[in-house]
Amino acid sequence: MYHFFVSPEQISKTEAVITGSDVNHIVNVLRMKIGEKIVVSDKNGASYCCEISEMSKSAVTARILDGQVSDSELPVKITLFQGLPKSDKMELIIQKAVELGAYRIVPVEMARCVVKLDGKKKAAKAARWQTIAESAAKQSGRGIIPEVGAVMSLSDALEEARKLDMFFVPYECADSVKKFKEKLDCIQPGMSVGIFIGPEGGYEESEIEKAKVAGGEIVSLGKRILRTETAGIAALSVCMFAVETNIE
Repeated sequence: MYHFFVSPEQISKTEAVITGSDVNHIVNVLRMKIGEKIVVSDKNGASYCCEISEMSKSAVTARILDGQVSDSELPVKITLFQGLPKSDKMELIIQKAVELGAYRIVPVEMARCVVKLDGKKKAAKAARWQTIAESAAKQSGRGIIPEVGAVMSLSDALEEARKLDMFFVPYECADSVKKFKEKLDCIQPGMSVGIFIGPEGGYEESEIEKAKVAGGEIVSLGKRILRTETAGIAALSVCMFAVETNIE
């Protein structure tokens, strides 16, 4: 079923009202009809199976058939702090991070980042990245739309990470994956977790030292060198698997 997001105030006990650009998408692109079923989420994690009951140029009203049907959110809030990559790699990273359950994605400027964004480019990129996050959330059946944060310096990102229950810094010079596994086994529902991923050129040693001082766990993702767009996906995958198996 097609999936749409609305604000909490647009959902009552009996119906959901869809407005904005999704109305045109439903009516003119998908050419949906009254009686067709859709999933509507309130951006806070609750999703409902609904049936379209009314359609106009400005709104689509759907009758709620069932209570909450989505249990797609991880019980842990994971923030991906991604070193800015070249070209359009950030779009792929955001898409896959959302599919894997990330709660938030934060682009980070690091010493070896090739990409340098000015104010206008940052604003344009932010809007584009948030659109990609919303699309990925719909496709993967998420109950929320993960936020893509503003581009941060590494220092600011580490300050944010200090507020989390724990955060990991995968690094090619770390010894083994055993430490990562041991820490993952300690994650419990309700915790907040961060994952830092370096850009194409990797981290400078001084950045790793700053991460250690901030309380970061320096870990390994294995014996192979991963591209920046692969490393985040790999780290999120093992986190997702560990979190979901820890609560079974």
